[in-house]
Amino acid sequence: MSPDTNPAVTGSTASAATSAPISATGSATAGAEGPLNPAELAALEAPLLPSRERHQLRLLAHGLRTLQQIAGRRAGPPPELAAIQAWARQQPSIGGDETFVRAFSIQLQVAGQQLSQLAGDRPGGALALELSELINAAQRQSPAPQS
Repeated sequence: MSPDTNPAVTGSTASAATSAPISATGSATAGAEGPLNPAELAALEAPLLPSRERHQLRLLAHGLRTLQQIAGRRAGPPPELAAIQAWARQQPSIGGDETFVRAFSIQLQVAGQQLSQLAGDRPGGALALELSELINAAQRQSPAPQS
């Protein structure tokens, strides 16, 4: 994926999506496990991708799992910005920082838009995407791997 096709990781708030780990239960806590299990993390590392594309893939995969947690489902469209913000405000490690909540929520909303574009007319919508589909899309859009 190039920066032109992946706006979730462009701009000054790109790091917001990785600043607060989200646990498997959906809470953001310092040092907590993220929304991806070890097998999913390994699958994201397996393809030969340049470092920028690998980072963008990780962000999009984390965005997918986090949006699924916020929505409470693994099918359909991503949650609306208001739902994302409400969820973020409930997270102990970020809820007290309204500036971060807004930036993080916008990044998740952009990730949801990217997932919707990737899903197209796929049955189940953006939240039904599998990580393998994100990986395949990243490989198709990536320039040749660099050492």
